[in-house]
Amino acid sequence: MNTVTLVTGGIRSGKSRFALELAKGKFPGIKTFLATAQPLDEEMKQRIAKHQEERGSEFLAVEEPVYLSRAIQKAAESSPLILVDCLTLWMNNLIYHLGNDSLEMKNEIRLFLECLESKPASIILVTNEIGWGLVGENPLSRCFVDSLGSLNQEAARLSDEVILMVSGIAQYVKRQEIHARLD
Repeated sequence: MNTVTLVTGGIRSGKSRFALELAKGKFPGIKTFLATAQPLDEEMKQRIAKHQEERGSEFLAVEEPVYLSRAIQKAAESSPLILVDCLTLWMNNLIYHLGNDSLEMKNEIRLFLECLESKPASIILVTNEIGWGLVGENPLSRCFVDSLGSLNQEAARLSDEVILMVSGIAQYVKRQEIHARLD
């Protein structure tokens, strides 16, 4: 049975590390790592290279900054598990590439949520919890926070498990309920 797991938390809280370990423990063999980051500067290129090294050979890497649902559907054809890292950068990319109020952006979010609902494979999502900070000082930052907050809420609602990372410690907010037949 395919499941969706959302791993959230603050910046540098251990989300990606935990998600990798979770993915390695759930399925033996090759898994898909769906990266939303774009190597736009030297520092980001170094971060990406470090993450690639940490993943090792267990993960087939797919880079998709915008069209996430399409990438998940394609990866699901050959992979039992897809780790998406991360929704925060994906929302940033949507706003940057498609505009903060465009129909195309809203359509991509809708397609992504429909993809989660259909569970074409087991999916682990990484995202940042940014709702504990200050209200942004400009319209673009407020739009980003509002958009990511809404996306995170919908992803959490559709997830079987939601895990909050606090200083490297996993706190299970929502657990998958497994019911055994007793007859």
